[in-house]
Amino acid sequence: MALWILRACFLIVAIGLGATLLSSADVQQFSTNSQWKIWAVFGLFVAGSVITILADVFIKNKRIDMISSLYFGLVVGFLLTFIVNVALTPLFDILARGDLAGGAASAEIIRSLVISFLGCAICYSCVSLLWQTKDDFRFVIPYVEFSKDVKGLKPYVLDTSVVIDGRIADVIDTGVIDNALVMPRFVLAELQAIADSSDKMRRAKGRRGLDVLDKMRNNEEIDLKIYDRELPEMQGQPVDMKLLMLARHLEGKVVTGDFNLNKVAKLQNVPVINLNEIANSLKPVFLPGEQITLRIVKAGETAGQGVGYLDDGTMIVVEDGKDSIGREVEITVTSMLQTSAGRMVFGRVGF
Repeated sequence: MALWILRACFLIVAIGLGATLLSSADVQQFSTNSQWKIWAVFGLFVAGSVITILADVFIKNKRIDMISSLYFGLVVGFLLTFIVNVALTPLFDILARGDLAGGAASAEIIRSLVISFLGCAICYSCVSLLWQTKDDFRFVIPYVEFSKDVKGLKPYVLDTSVVIDGRIADVIDTGVIDNALVMPRFVLAELQAIADSSDKMRRAKGRRGLDVLDKMRNNEEIDLKIYDRELPEMQGQPVDMKLLMLARHLEGKVVTGDFNLNKVAKLQNVPVINLNEIANSLKPVFLPGEQITLRIVKAGETAGQGVGYLDDGTMIVVEDGKDSIGREVEITVTSMLQTSAGRMVFGRVGF
C-alpha cells in the first residue's frame, strides 16, 4: 500500500511539474506559433512518468547490489564529466572567440554536443564496469558492507561432485544453510561435459547434477549465483585448482564430496565443507555393550565374520556371524572405528 501511495505522489508531482513548465513565461513566449509541440512534450513527460511506474511494478526481482552499482556509477560518471568539462574549457573559449568555429553560438552548440556525448559515454563505462565486477565487492548505499567481517555470510562454492551427489539440495531444504551458493561457470561446463559423455553411467550422473542445479535455481529460498568470471591466474589450471583459487578470492568455503579435493583444500588453508564428514558426524554413536538387532547379509574378510548394515549405511562387522547370514540376530557392540571413509562398528552375536 505504501508503494502505491509513493507512486501516486510521484505521478502527481510529475504532472504538476509539467503544468508549471507549460505556464512559465519563457515557454509561453516560445510556444506562440508551436503550441502543439509544447503539449506533445508535456504528453511525453507524463508518459515517461507512467512508464517509470509500470517498470517499477513489473520488475519484481530487484537486487540492491545492481541498484547500488547503478547509483554509484552515475555519481562517479557525473563527477568525471564535470572534470572533463573543466579541463576542456580553454578549448571551448578559443572556439567562442571565433578563431575556429565562427562565433560563440556555434562554440556553445559544439560544447553541448561534446560534453553530452562524453557524459553519456563516461556514465555508461562506470556503470558497466561496476556491474561486471560487482561480485568482487559488496557496496550498499548508504553504507559499505565488507563481507570479510560477516562470518555468517561467506559464500559456499560448489564442486562438481557435491552437485552430482544431490544431497546438498536436501541439506539446504532443512534450513541449516543460509549462505549464498556460488556455481562457477567452469564447474558448470565440466558438469555439462559429463552429461554429454558417451559413457552411460557418467551421462546419468551429469544429468542428475543438472537436475539438482535446476531444482535449486527454481527454489526462491536458495540464493544460487552463476559466477562467470575467471581470474587471470586460473588460466591453464585444472578445475580443482580453479575452485580453490576462486574460494580464496571470494573468501568463501568449498563444498565438496571429493576426498582428494578435501585434502588439497586443507593443505592450502582453504576452508572446506565435506558433505561426507557431515553425514558421518550425524550417524548414531554406539557404546560398547549396547545391543543392536541386525540382519547379517554377507561374510566378512576374516574367517567366521559376518557383515550387516544399518539403515544409514553404517557397516557392522560381527564376530562369529557367518553362520547367521540371511537372519536377524541380536548383537552386542564391542568397539567402533572412525575412518575417513566412514564409521565401522564391531560386535559379536549374543549378549
